[in-house]
Amino acid sequence: MLAAVEASGPEQLAATVRSALESGDLEAYGELLAPDVRWGPPGDDVWGCHNRTEVLAWYAAARGEGMSAEVDEVVAVPGALIVGLRVSRPGGPVDGGSRTRWQVLTVRDGRITDICGFDDRETARAYAGSRP
Repeated sequence: MLAAVEASGPEQLAATVRSALESGDLEAYGELLAPDVRWGPPGDDVWGCHNRTEVLAWYAAARGEGMSAEVDEVVAVPGALIVGLRVSRPGGPVDGGSRTRWQVLTVRDGRITDICGFDDRETARAYAGSRP
């Protein structure tokens, strides 16, 4: 599957990421992640996940605790995808309601190499535009 994604470009990768996240298919999402993918705050090499196994374990644990996410949008920009997610968890904000979060997925050679989370779209877009 990954070779086809690489050959078809960022819009196809965006659609594949959306599909994997919406379905909760961790195996499919894992195929999109570089082995040394990082997930954490921008510029923080200590906090967060430091490889594919850790990212997938976080998703599995969150799902096990009842957390879910709906994909609002996935936008391809040069070298990255901006993903808007409506995240819900039992006992979360507003009696288990949802809150919107944004992620910037840095993409190199057709794989996600870095995931950074943001509270709003504008900050995510600014970060996506400032990456090298």
